[in-house]
Amino acid sequence: MYFLFILNDMVKKLLLSFASIFLAYRSLELFRFLEMTNPIQFSWLGVFAVSFALNLFITGVYALLGFAFRTNRILPNSYYKIKNSENLALIYQVLGVEYFKLLLLKFFWGKEKNRKKYFNGTKTGIENFDTQTRQSEFGHLAAFITIEILTFYLLIKGYALIFLLTTVINVIGNLYPIILQRSHRVQIERLRLVLEKRRR
Repeated sequence: MYFLFILNDMVKKLLLSFASIFLAYRSLELFRFLEMTNPIQFSWLGVFAVSFALNLFITGVYALLGFAFRTNRILPNSYYKIKNSENLALIYQVLGVEYFKLLLLKFFWGKEKNRKKYFNGTKTGIENFDTQTRQSEFGHLAAFITIEILTFYLLIKGYALIFLLTTVINVIGNLYPIILQRSHRVQIERLRLVLEKRRR
């Protein structure tokens, strides 16, 4: 039984890794296509399609790796510690991340089964939730940085509209989740403090 579990885990990691490599290859192909194409040839629909695909492919690369491996360990534990929760709360409010959270609750997290993947209400669940926020944040952070570097290069090449739309999608699809996960860890710390006080 244990052997089957290990084998299943290895196969899962292998398949997810191959899928991640495939998306990386597709991202590279798209980039090469853009380098060989004149920016003025793109219609608004073309600009949207390219911007959406860039975000989808690159975010997918890191998401799939995150499903296979504990990628959050690449960054030190100190990065994940929230040092100024007041500033985070201000950014959260100014950018309207609460509305983003409500959309996630309505279309994804609203299902009890999906919520329990993150937090099942137990002490172990708190630790699992903390780990999941780190995994999610790392994937979105890596994707956000990668996409912005590549789109700045496209801006230099004259793809101003693709740069603008890709950045907007990147902010919503990657920066907002980063802020949301950091906000979750503030709540996790508060919950831990409450539990510690109860033990005393």
